[in-house]
Amino acid sequence: MALDPRTPVLVGVGAVSQREADPALAQEPLALMVLALERAAEDAGSRALLARADAVRAPRGFWSYPDPCRLVAEHFGATRARTEIAEIGVLQTTLLGRAAADIAAGRADVVLVAGAEARHRTRRARAAGVEPVFTRQAPVTPDSVLRPHAPVLSEREVRAGLSMPVVQYAMLENALRAAEGLSLEAHRRGIAALQAALSEVAAANPDAWSRQPVSADAILDPGRNPMLAFPYGKLHSSQWTVDQAAGLVFCSVATARALGIARDRWVFPLAVADSNHMIPYTERRVLHRCAGFARAAERAFARAGRDLASVTHRELYSCFPAAVRVQLRELGIADERPLSVTGGMRFAGGPLNHFVLQSMVRMARLLREAPGSTGLVTAVSGVLAKQGVSLWSSEPGAAPFGHDDVSEATARETSAAEMADAAEGPATIATYTVVYADGAPKRVVLIADFEGGGRTLASSDEPESIASATREELCGRAVRITAGGRASWL
Repeated sequence: MALDPRTPVLVGVGAVSQREADPALAQEPLALMVLALERAAEDAGSRALLARADAVRAPRGFWSYPDPCRLVAEHFGATRARTEIAEIGVLQTTLLGRAAADIAAGRADVVLVAGAEARHRTRRARAAGVEPVFTRQAPVTPDSVLRPHAPVLSEREVRAGLSMPVVQYAMLENALRAAEGLSLEAHRRGIAALQAALSEVAAANPDAWSRQPVSADAILDPGRNPMLAFPYGKLHSSQWTVDQAAGLVFCSVATARALGIARDRWVFPLAVADSNHMIPYTERRVLHRCAGFARAAERAFARAGRDLASVTHRELYSCFPAAVRVQLRELGIADERPLSVTGGMRFAGGPLNHFVLQSMVRMARLLREAPGSTGLVTAVSGVLAKQGVSLWSSEPGAAPFGHDDVSEATARETSAAEMADAAEGPATIATYTVVYADGAPKRVVLIADFEGGGRTLASSDEPESIASATREELCGRAVRITAGGRASWL
């Protein structure tokens, strides 16, 4: 079957993991983006792609450039390129889906997508008593800015001290454990085994930030894995103090042919499906489910004409074990094959808002090595607030590429709890965690549901309560909520 010349293809991928100890020599995020895209063009076998870019796009990072995409475009002489920044809270699969869709629709022929972080550089500079240097850019507005339609965190969650992702993901983890009926010990061992398996994958990934395998026993040892929020320690959590960048080059089949890009470099986006229906985690009626993943996967597989059994390689978004474990349930994955091609965000590196770009570099390379293979790459924003599913192959699909939004379908299956601020009385613990500081437990934070309806956030700093929360299952336990959101178990 002849390919439509407007078929989008990913033709170049490049990754950077900067390990320069001297912060004066380490490069800033902008330079890392440029380097990653140069490597991507070299990977495609055509540097001409860079100057021909119709669009340069990036997800927002910790950097403060007004429009780094404009600086990238100017560096490459891409004078006609339009720029786009995806703010935090926008799915990374959305950037990829928009790039492919624009090419398919004829709105662009070449799209560059890049992301970079240099928090490791910043930390080392400040430890040396100096501020890191960044390129100064005159105030400018990108041609397009993608923004989430609602905050990633609610004001109520911020007031309750639930701002750190590890706290809410730990609450999600505990809700999932209770729903599965696992004992605390069996659960601890299960998530330790999950992380240990990811570390083994990272050891074989040349672009991973940490390539030293970590045993399940080490993860179970609080001396080697200091606790952050029960049951999570440092080795359960995404590693974002990295200097990493990724660059992806998309183009049309017509452009790939015109530039003589070898057919064995082409990777086809088959489908992207995103769910953008947002409810703050603490307000979701069912705390251990995520309908958006089920609906996004359903749509993506239908669009691509594939099924789960046809997937050769998988990269499940892995900021915390709960994110992976929820996806296993919602996507119906039950086999023992690896869940990641990178090693996950703890070990491969979790650079805030562009890990999916990092994972696409690894996925593209593996798909090229196995002609006819299919890859699954997922994305998350917030505490499973948004969900993205994408399918890729070294061979074209039977149907044209499609980028779908399944927010309405997700909304029909995701109900919100009525929040009852300042409410008092008997309730039931829906989920909880213990928050640590410097390795010591400081307080229990919990979500409690009242018998007559309504939900509240509460906490306890009583030593006995804290101790019991790490020894006993509190989900489903009766609790009394008193003035100021104080909680005591019955």
